[in-house]
Order: sequence, then structure tokens, then C-alpha cells
Amino acid sequence: MFKKYVLYNKQNIIGNICDLITFPSVSIEEPDSPFPFGKDCSDCLKHFLHLANSLGFRTKNVDGYCGWAEFGEGEELIGIVGHLDVVPAKKEDWKYSPFVPTLANNRIYGRGAIDDKGPVVSSLYAMKSVMDYLNENNIILNKRVRLIVGLNEEKDWKCIEYYKTHEEIPSLGFSPDADFPCIYAEKSVISLFLSEELSDITYNMKNRMYVSTTPITIENLDCIQNAINVVPKFCSAILKTKSSQITSNVINVCKSLISKYSYEIDLYKIDDYHIKLSSYGKASHSAHPELGNNAITKLIIILNDLFKNFNMSFPLFKNFSELIGDDYTGTNLNLNITDESGALTLNTSRLYIENGKIYIGINLRVPVSKTPDEIVEVFEKNFPNQVTLGRIQPSLFIDKKSELVQKLCKIFNEACGTDFEPIAIGGATYARAFDNFVCFGMNFPGDKDMCHQADEFIDIDKLMLATNIYANAIYELMK
Repeated sequence: MFKKYVLYNKQNIIGNICDLITFPSVSIEEPDSPFPFGKDCSDCLKHFLHLANSLGFRTKNVDGYCGWAEFGEGEELIGIVGHLDVVPAKKEDWKYSPFVPTLANNRIYGRGAIDDKGPVVSSLYAMKSVMDYLNENNIILNKRVRLIVGLNEEKDWKCIEYYKTHEEIPSLGFSPDADFPCIYAEKSVISLFLSEELSDITYNMKNRMYVSTTPITIENLDCIQNAINVVPKFCSAILKTKSSQITSNVINVCKSLISKYSYEIDLYKIDDYHIKLSSYGKASHSAHPELGNNAITKLIIILNDLFKNFNMSFPLFKNFSELIGDDYTGTNLNLNITDESGALTLNTSRLYIENGKIYIGINLRVPVSKTPDEIVEVFEKNFPNQVTLGRIQPSLFIDKKSELVQKLCKIFNEACGTDFEPIAIGGATYARAFDNFVCFGMNFPGDKDMCHQADEFIDIDKLMLATNIYANAIYELMK
């Protein structure tokens, strides 16, 4: 029904996605400025709203926190919710420049192509296809459809919370920010921090360093900027020793340990008293730690074994190595839980020193049958007085047999000639921010998950197919 409208706008869809990719819209919180999440995010939002307005939609910039585009008439509001912010990207990690959109291999390459700028533009043109069809055929449906776009999804969701306290709440809807055919369950998400004071270490303000009587001192740990929902691909430590002889011994022990574990860790002697360890891994989304290779866990294991060789003990590293280590299933904590929403996953995502404490940041994706409180209790038992809670996001769960889930699955399967059942995921989408919302695309079954990856891309043929699917979904939800 909507194919001709979608195909007519194909080049505009591609071009508009490319335009949005050029904005390096990494969310940076600036609460006291006119740009709550940084100027790049603000500029990206303004560009999107200008585009939506030019296509005939009613639009609103909600105080720089988020925005929306809407069409239709009536009291009931159908919602589509996505985001324009992206995770950081280092140019040197990409074959294609992350913020210079590239068309190659029938794909659009660039940060945000699949997460979530591409799906947002696809949703916008799906709305336009329905709007044009209704106008051309003089059809009146007594409902409104609103595309809500946030600017802080990759961090704290402050944008969508601001929307919920200032704007109209949709009665139902979807988020185009994960997988087809339809996601009925999302695990709860827990971010927490394990910490321990460097009790035998004092901070010398004059020299800006930590000083200790122990043979080895951790002077710096560098993995604080890694996103909490990303498996870290790099982490480093700078160690200080009491003598050049200890430095030589530390180097020899480290070389032996690195060889023993076959870890990708570089060892560099800075001077007679300083050594740098650089650990390398592979990034992936926290929901899929099995697809990554964690640089932090390997570094902690090496440091813990190093300390043991010098008759030193750092309890936090010792407990971490024994109870978590390089495992992402939580097995040694008896957290290897599985239900219909999948298995629990654990990602160690940050490691740093702050105010005389070492912090280890952990992100967990918890099956819907367990509450966040139950998981936190396990950590507090095993790491007493060392747990600080970060953000907790409750799970999403909607009955598979609900009208919304069944309708969206049917629309997808009819468009693709398939018979897929609704699924559960470990990722967290804006769908859980509203009642009676689910996630609906845009990754197709079997697609490689390119969210948060270098050389992120969206396939153009699937983009067009998804746009047609979204148009059909919008029309059916409006009826």
C-alpha cells in the first residue's frame, strides 16, 4: 500500500540520514546552558525538526531536551520514540570516517546510521507516506501519530524523563531501536560501582601523585571515559616502583603473566620507576558481551597476579578476579540466571582512580524473572561496603499475545514472508519508558549488530523495506 510513497522518497531518506550523521551528537550534559546535552546535539535536533516541518509535520523543540513531529487529528496519541544522540567514535578505528557519511556496498556508513538516526528518519518518512496516502484518498482516522526524539538515550535518559513531565504521553507505540520482528521483553539494567580506598597510599598534592611504602603503587588507571553500556576495547595502568631493580622485576613478572594468559597487553618502561600496561580488547554493546573482548578484566587479572608475586594484596582486585574475572555470566556469583528473556550478562566497563579510591564500573542485564534488588543484594554480600549504585532501569515485559505485539509481528512477517515469533533482548530501549510500548526493528533477524561498533552502517535495501513496514504499522495502529 505504501511502497510507492516510500520509493518516491528513497533518495531523500538516504540524503537526510547522511545529513544527520554529519552532526557529532555525543550527549554532553550541560544543565545550566541553553544546550542541555551540548551544542552538537542541539544543532542535530534543530536540523531534524526543520526537516520534519518542511515535510508538513507539526513540530516542537521541548526546551532543547528533546523534540517531536506529529500529524493527524483526534484525542488519542500513538507514539514512536527514538534518539539522535550517539556513542563516541574514534576516527582511527574506522575505515570510513564516523561523521562523514559514506555510501558504499549499498550501505550508509557513519555513526548513528543504525543507532538511531537511520531508524528515526525511516520512521519520519513512514509517517509521511501514511499522511500522503490519507490525504490523497480523503481518509480521516481519528488519531494522531507523534515521533519523539531524544538526545540523551546513550547515557541517562534525562531527555525522555523531561518529555514525560512536560508533554503528552502516548497511549501506545513502538521504538525503532533494536530488532524485528517485535520485542516484548527487555531485561532490567543495573549500573553499579565497586570501590576500595587505597588505604596505604597518600596523595601528594604538590607532586600530584600517590605515594606508598609498598614496592608497587598504582599511579593511574585510565578507563573512565568508556560508556557504561560498552565493552571496553582499551584500558591502561601506570605503576610506580620503589627502585629500578623492582622495576626490572615487575617487567619480568608482567611479561611472564601476559604470556601465561595470552592477553593482548603491551608493556612499556617509562623510566626507572614507572611502567605502563596497555590492555587491548574489542568493543561491543553491553547487552552482547560475548561479541566483545574486555580490556579491563584482563588488566585487573594481570595486576592481581602481579601483586601476589610481590606478596601484596589488594582485596578489591583479588575478589574481582576470583568472583568475576573474565566471565560475563556471573557464574561464580551464582547469577548465571536464564529465563524467557535470556541469560544474565555482566560487563565490566570502567576502571579509574578518583579521590583516593579505585572504582570498577559494572553494567548488568538481568532477566525479567529477577528484580534489580535481588541482584544488588548479591553484590553487597560478596563485596561488603564496596558497592555504590548507579542507574537502575526496570525491565519491560508485555504479554506476547497482546494485541500490540501480535499486530506488529503480523505486519513484519507479511512484509517479509516469514513466520518469526516475538523476542526478548538484553538491550534497553526507550520502549520501556512508556506503558504499552514495544521495540520494533530496525535490525532484521540474522543481521550483524552494528550498534556502537566501528564502521557502523545501515543496509539501504533493508532501510527501504523497514520504512514500508513502519508505514503499515502506523496505519494499522491509527485505525
